[in-house]
Amino acid sequence: MINPFLVRILLFGVLGASLAVAYFSALDWNVRLYVGHGAGSGALLVHLLRLLLIGAAFTLCARQGATALLSSVAGFQILRTVAIAQKGSAVEGKP
Repeated sequence: MINPFLVRILLFGVLGASLAVAYFSALDWNVRLYVGHGAGSGALLVHLLRLLLIGAAFTLCARQGATALLSSVAGFQILRTVAIAQKGSAVEGKP
């Protein structure tokens, strides 16, 4: 029998990882808007929405309890580490 507590941890960890994918995709889009021609209010709007939405998502996780918040943040941080390592190797020219 699978422990419901472990299932909860895994589900919120996957949610955090999914939030990280969305957050860093929006960050990539945001950087392209800032460095592209016509970086005006659209880039600022994407920037603010990205921060507000991740804050709202983690607030909703916090309302579910400490386990939910910590699991989702852990999933987010794991994918953040992967994204930074991947971006660093792309800058250095490594496969």
